[in-house]
Amino acid sequence: MAYRIDPEECIACAACEEECPNEAISEGDDVYVIEASKCTECIGWFEESQCALVCPVDACVPDPDHEETQDQLVEKFKQLHPDKEPKLF
Repeated sequence: MAYRIDPEECIACAACEEECPNEAISEGDDVYVIEASKCTECIGWFEESQCALVCPVDACVPDPDHEETQDQLVEKFKQLHPDKEPKLF
C-alpha cells in the first residue's frame, strides 16, 4: 500500500521529501504529496517507510486507495530501479 500525506496534518516542513529514496514526494499547492506510482513504502531500501518515520506530525499514512502486496511493491521497486537489487528485511 502506498503512503499518502494527510493534508489536514501536513505542516509543509519538507522532512519527508528529503528522505524518500524513490523521489515520490513533492511539494503540492499547500502541502506535500506522494505520487503513489513511485511509492514502495521504502520496500527495497529500508525496513520501514522513511516518510512516516521522520514526519513530526504523523501526516504520512498508508493510502487505502492504493493497496499492494509486498511482492507488488518489490516489483514496483525493480521497475523504478532496474539497476539495483532490492534489500529485503
